[in-house]
Amino acid sequence: MNLQYAKQQFELYLDNYDREDDKVKLKIIHTYGVVDCILELAGRIGLTKEERELAGLIGLLHDIGRFEQLKRYDSFEPDTMDHAAFGAEILFKEGMIRIFIKEDRWDSVIRTAIERHSDFKLEGISHEHMLLHARLIRDADKLDNCRVKLEDAVETMLGVTAREVGRTEISTEVMEQFLKKESILSSLRRTKMDYWLSYLAYFFDINFRETLDIIREKNYVNRLIDRIPYSNQETKKRMDTVRKMLNAFVRETVENK
Repeated sequence: MNLQYAKQQFELYLDNYDREDDKVKLKIIHTYGVVDCILELAGRIGLTKEERELAGLIGLLHDIGRFEQLKRYDSFEPDTMDHAAFGAEILFKEGMIRIFIKEDRWDSVIRTAIERHSDFKLEGISHEHMLLHARLIRDADKLDNCRVKLEDAVETMLGVTAREVGRTEISTEVMEQFLKKESILSSLRRTKMDYWLSYLAYFFDINFRETLDIIREKNYVNRLIDRIPYSNQETKKRMDTVRKMLNAFVRETVENK
């Protein structure tokens, strides 16, 4: 296991793509952000050095399918490509994983974590080691996505300005899903505010108390909500409800874990 070597190989892989494209840039920065998040999280949980390195490698490779998705479709939308499944396919069916790590004894753990990291719900994994790393990558991905949503241009993510997002309504079906404290199905999203609310609903699907500690420390709930100026009055009212619900959920979950 050599994470530094894997990073060098990843940089060579990225030479196949347009590094100056805003969406590609976003995903490169996100990849390394997820590596940082997963290493911090693994450290807080108290994993061994080998397990931390394994987690870091999974973080490095978790979105490898995104770059081909952008090259082919210039889109992050799930209906253009299942980037998680595609990433697992090129790594394991095509054998690319051996470029990043020579040993194969962690292959099943790496493959499962990458293949399942964007599932709507994480279900059906009974193997303890696989489940640990599948949970870690999902939490680390959400943590860095908070940074992405705060730092990167809203236009790059949603194709419109933050002001334009705040003018739109939240669909009734999407708000109902949120009130159930559930992640938002991508098929339900209709408006740009539906998309923004779906990013906040990620917090209902956190696996580790340590992840929630980081969310509280960085004040992600309030900062994400405040990123958008809500000129639509109905949306503004609903986002006040969202703020109260999410802050209470994070606080209560931390206290009970």
